[in-house]
Amino acid sequence: MTLDKILAIAGKPGLFALKIQTRTGFVAESLIDGKKITVGLKSNVSLLSEISVYTYSEEKPLTEIMRSIAIKEDNGPAISHKEDNSKLVAYFLEVLPDYDQERVYPSDIKKIVNWYNMLQAKDLVSKEEPKIENAEEVLDKVVKEVAAEKADKPAKKTKSK
Repeated sequence: MTLDKILAIAGKPGLFALKIQTRTGFVAESLIDGKKITVGLKSNVSLLSEISVYTYSEEKPLTEIMRSIAIKEDNGPAISHKEDNSKLVAYFLEVLPDYDQERVYPSDIKKIVNWYNMLQAKDLVSKEEPKIENAEEVLDKVVKEVAAEKADKPAKKTKSK
């Protein structure tokens, strides 16, 4: 699961997928209805991959929390974000038992559960661990790609004086 190009935009409902970066901002596509919007650089935008939740010991990345919900729900939908606060808090305690209850509000939990359900509906969350490639394998792959690109380009002709 990768949340690198999924955005939350202040004042806009739902989540958006980053499509194209422009000189004055970027174009994003709504995950709800598929409509594309332009967003200026002054807009308050958050990448989901950069969001963390407070626990008593550390900050937990949202990606890990989404994976925990997916494991709990066996990749199915979570409870509705419209449930009452006590049910949402009890649910979130099952998903993340050590979250800091003084700094994580029920409104934050509603947002996380709502986001999970939106991403789950688009099949963008998974209980599987992301595959982390060996650094040497990645380096070898990049070196081979660069070598292949150089082999495909014709040699430059130099002018002699």
